[in-house]
Amino acid sequence: MIGISKLYCGTVEASDPLRYGRHSKDLPAHLLQFASDKKPVVVWNSTRACNLNCIHCYAKAVHLRNDRELTTEQGLNLLDDLATFGVPVVLFSGGEPLLRPDLTELARHAVDSGVRAVISTNGTLIDEKKAMLFKDAGVSYVGISLDGLEKANDYFRGVRGSFQMALNGIRSCKKAELKVGLRFTINKLNADQVPGIFGLVEEMEIERVCFYHLVYSGRGSDLIDQDLSHDETRNLVDLIIDRTKDMYNRGVKKEVLTVDNHADGPYLYLRMLKENNPRAPEVLELLRMNGGNSSGQGIGCVNWDGLVYADQFWRQHSFGTILSRPFSHIWPDLSTPLMAQLKDKKRYVQGRCARCRWLDICGGNFRARAEAVTGSIWGEDPACYLTDNEIGLA
Repeated sequence: MIGISKLYCGTVEASDPLRYGRHSKDLPAHLLQFASDKKPVVVWNSTRACNLNCIHCYAKAVHLRNDRELTTEQGLNLLDDLATFGVPVVLFSGGEPLLRPDLTELARHAVDSGVRAVISTNGTLIDEKKAMLFKDAGVSYVGISLDGLEKANDYFRGVRGSFQMALNGIRSCKKAELKVGLRFTINKLNADQVPGIFGLVEEMEIERVCFYHLVYSGRGSDLIDQDLSHDETRNLVDLIIDRTKDMYNRGVKKEVLTVDNHADGPYLYLRMLKENNPRAPEVLELLRMNGGNSSGQGIGCVNWDGLVYADQFWRQHSFGTILSRPFSHIWPDLSTPLMAQLKDKKRYVQGRCARCRWLDICGGNFRARAEAVTGSIWGEDPACYLTDNEIGLA
């Protein structure tokens, strides 16, 4: 993820992560992306069940829970193992994680074990009582998915009224004084909604908004032809940067991030150079600390049935199941060739990625997209919108 507000607006300095030694266990949440040890943030897709039917769902969620979902006891054991391993954050996702009746118990156990608990949800099932339970359990943050204003969002969610239900979820979190933010997946069908999302962030005093680039995974694979062109992506990233700066200049301090396209980092830096921004060298240092895509390193995924993946989107390759071996044994096991390669992926990426001068900042971008389009794990990520001149090939 690229912290637009952190980097462009200077809300984080290069000295900030250095002050904590850049160790995951010591860094506050807003600096975790700059950790040097890359202890993984773990996305636990705790259920495949969902009450909505999103057209771009990477998990291909369904309406009913599966009897092969991890039980409460297995989930508690997983959380104990993650805590012992030093995982700084567990992100409860789905499907829709609120369809697990034990979600509050699991979140509380994570926090009591020393792991930050974050929830990724469609927000439609959060009422004031549920929000207070999450707050009391120690949940750090709730990310609510909105893919546009009412008409657009309800189309993406496949359920009429889901927008208003999500807004009620946001209000409930705010009333419980629980940090809440928005998650927006960018594509041709909703790119025009981005200004409205910024307006909603200000209107509802939402603290954080993350703009996700489309990943071709699950039902998202059906939207490849709806991904933005390279020029459209550049224009939209510029719009996000401009709107973030405008808010900052007006004293509206919101956290704005782009996620899942690590070309955003070099693009932001090059823009700052063109603008003669004196912070450009420091931003470059922070981008190097960030290191770009960290699938198989700084982020990992445990599926609803216990399978372990390099990230939540890339589900073609499993490294085993926690029902046979703990996550803490699976993750550092370099006898699995792909896991070993992911720990040093700059040696394996091909094409433009291999020759790109920003490889140490981008990390080769998303392998899930590369494999979906090229058929090769190590092929180029087709969503990279930087020109040959910008990456040093011209």
